[in-house]
Amino acid sequence: MQVPQDGEDFVSQPWYHGPLSRQKAEDLLQQDGDFLVRASKSRGGHPVISCRWRGSALHFEVLRVALRPRPGRPTALFQLEDERFPSLPALVRSYVIGQRPLSQATGAVASRPVPRQGPIRRSFSEDILPDGPARTEPLRDRKRSDSQPAGLEHLWRPPEDPPGPGASTVPASGLPRTGSDPVILKTPVPLGSVADSLRASDGQLHAKAPTKPPRTPSLLLPDASGRPPTYCELVPRVLRVQGPPPAHSCPESEVPWWEAEEEKEEDRCFARPQAEVSFCLPDTPSCLLGSQNRPLEPEVLHTLRGLFLEHHPGSTALHLLLIDCQATGVLGVTKAQRGAMGVASGLELLTLPHGHLLRLELLERLETLALAGALAVLGCAGPLEERAGALRGLVELAVALRPGAVGDLPGLAAVMGALLMPQVSRLERTWRHLRRSHTEAALAFEQELKPLMRSLNEGAGPSDPGEVALPHVAPAARLLEGEELPGPLDESCERLLRTLHQARQTARDAPRFREAAARRLRGFRPNPELTEALTTGFLKRLLWGSRGAGAPWATRLEKFQRVLSVLSQRLEPDP
Repeated sequence: MQVPQDGEDFVSQPWYHGPLSRQKAEDLLQQDGDFLVRASKSRGGHPVISCRWRGSALHFEVLRVALRPRPGRPTALFQLEDERFPSLPALVRSYVIGQRPLSQATGAVASRPVPRQGPIRRSFSEDILPDGPARTEPLRDRKRSDSQPAGLEHLWRPPEDPPGPGASTVPASGLPRTGSDPVILKTPVPLGSVADSLRASDGQLHAKAPTKPPRTPSLLLPDASGRPPTYCELVPRVLRVQGPPPAHSCPESEVPWWEAEEEKEEDRCFARPQAEVSFCLPDTPSCLLGSQNRPLEPEVLHTLRGLFLEHHPGSTALHLLLIDCQATGVLGVTKAQRGAMGVASGLELLTLPHGHLLRLELLERLETLALAGALAVLGCAGPLEERAGALRGLVELAVALRPGAVGDLPGLAAVMGALLMPQVSRLERTWRHLRRSHTEAALAFEQELKPLMRSLNEGAGPSDPGEVALPHVAPAARLLEGEELPGPLDESCERLLRTLHQARQTARDAPRFREAAARRLRGFRPNPELTEALTTGFLKRLLWGSRGAGAPWATRLEKFQRVLSVLSQRLEPDP
């Protein structure tokens, strides 16, 4: 086995286990804080930090950035999230001794190394990733974003390829790949930060950058700067079809509907719409609601609470983005729907006269999600800490939805609507406890989220498809449905013009928003129960029951506002 030349020999470290499968690594992690470093066979032997945190095993890939040889500097850098280190042991020491989270999104802290038992059979990290490209077979280069410096040469060699000079001669047949190998996914954007990895300003290493975007499956693709990602193994790989031999390029496996390319029609003429189009999912038998489906069933609320606690805010934000894109007509639009509405996207339909039904559906969804979010706080009849924890969860979800992160602005507006609802904002003791116990979330809400939401409602917030996957369409929908703008006449006129201009720009950029949403959802595998829990139809049946869900919207809204007022008074009565 070739000795690493990256400053320190990490192969001799007790926490390095060499080639180890995901399942075996998880079996070795017993308590929160346990960690080990292994060579992931599914990623060509790249080092992966496996750590147990809050009862779950998480896997974080360490990026190995190969540099051009120069005297006095390492041949490679090791990177996790934003920091780069000259060696893997230096990276591990920094995170373990400093007790810093491996990712800001998960908060996982590695504190106790799990020592390996016995010698390492083979290390993929060095003998499969040599500094030189000498090979007898063509190497399939990994594609990177176009803002990455050209000098950062990432050479990714799968285990099946013959090793380079000086590498181990163990045959590749002794290291088979199975369908249980994991897919390495990126971690969601961390709280209070939109940085992913390398910055575009790092181009001083080398001037020229690659031109092709990444094709790695991911939970969250990089923002407009195109910086390379940080990976996290969160879901197992499910093989759809049997791939060809390693010597040939592997075709793309079957992808979900939100990743499929939109059909392109040539010589398509505009057809006058015959009827209004609805993107609401039809009511289907629910796996969460009971047969009688009464309003606010305690068993269902308890199940939903546990379901949301199982998912971190970044995962919930992606589930919400998926449903919002379908409800808005950005993803999943069929050829028949495009023909019926005369345009290709719901963002265009919103601005047209025959988009009346879609505008009403989106406004109802916004209010329904806000009511459900308020219920998540006001329904906590336990200790004060429980309500403050619910507030913190909503704030962290809003941070994960903001521009530069997942970028689901309708979802952000719904969560902020719940936090700013009078029945929630009047809970002084709860908010005081949030500021005292969860100061970071309280500061993010006051200093970042509230000003952002104010500017979005005034039509002056971020709307570029590079940092936004789904724009804030509620102001334009309300305006086109005849709602009057509050405030003095001169201010309302300026706001009117800004809102109309942004609506026109949104319709023009509809294809770019679709591409941005599809990039963020690439490689995402949603939880069926959480996906159902975020649909408009499910929330209506949860809040009002099967019978009450069919009542007029104004009646349902007034009724539930009274319910929330009663709950708020019970939690903190007026003096």
